[in-house]
This record gives sequence, structure tokens and C-alpha cells, in this order.
Amino acid sequence: MKARRPKRSDNGGPPLDDYDGPPWGKGDPYVFLAWRTAHAQAWKVPSREIMLMRLDKAERLGLTYEEYTLELLERGRHLQEEDADRIAEIRRARKRKRTSHFD
Repeated sequence: MKARRPKRSDNGGPPLDDYDGPPWGKGDPYVFLAWRTAHAQAWKVPSREIMLMRLDKAERLGLTYEEYTLELLERGRHLQEEDADRIAEIRRARKRKRTSHFD
């Protein structure tokens, strides 16, 4: 039997509409549950003091709280002023996201 070729817009995730099966689709349930747990741990609400510390550092570096926190979660390290190249890269990405393709 020939494997079904996915559609161009298919990201490999479980179906979103009219699906009666398990939430992990046809994939491995352990992987699904591990990723769901990791996602919940990574994005749980930090304490007020941690949020204020991250906000202060982000503002000093010219980043948003979300940009600073995402960088911390992705790279596992706090950005410093010495990381000017990486900070500039984040700012350039921010400008690209705001650009409209219809203008």
C-alpha cells in the first residue's frame, strides 16, 4: 500500500475538526503527553518578582517582556548587554513581523 502524501498545508499535527479519536492522532501518545507537560511547565506563570525582574531587564535591553522570556525559554540563558548581536537580531525580526505584504 502506498503511503498517503500530506497536503501542502499539513503540519503533521492531529486533525482539528470533526475528529473522534485520541488527541494525539495516530502518533505516539507518550510523545504527545511529554510535549504537553513540557509546554505547561515552560509557560506556567512565574512569581511576581520574577516577572518584574524579566520586565526590567527586557526594558533595559529594548525588548518586550515576551521577546525576553521567549529567548530565555528557547536558549536557556538570560540576555546581557554583551549580547548586542542577538538583541539586534530579535529587533530586526520584530520589524519583519510588522511589515504588511499588502502595502
